[in-house]
Amino acid sequence: MITVDMRDRKPIYEQLIDNIRTLAVQGHLKPDEHLPSVRQLAAELAINPNTIQKAYAELERQNVIYALPGRGNFISPDIGAVARQEKERQLRALAAQITLAKNA
Repeated sequence: MITVDMRDRKPIYEQLIDNIRTLAVQGHLKPDEHLPSVRQLAAELAINPNTIQKAYAELERQNVIYALPGRGNFISPDIGAVARQEKERQLRALAAQITLAKNA
């Protein structure tokens, strides 16, 4: 479910952030769903655990996930608010593109 493309020019931790956020916003990962541990995901994807930790830390900062010490990382119960923010961001970007195209 969580994937990275080693040929992509985008840094792996950013791919992880985007992938997990998208899965959560689209409902493939449910609120309070347990994410794989750092070690487990690092082994599955064959990447450095520090990369996973960096992605998880950023997702926590963005309120996409939350951590419970000793239990792991979970999808935020407030993922609906994150989804709304994401849609608003996409709409603003689209509106900016339309405005630029009209003015060109």
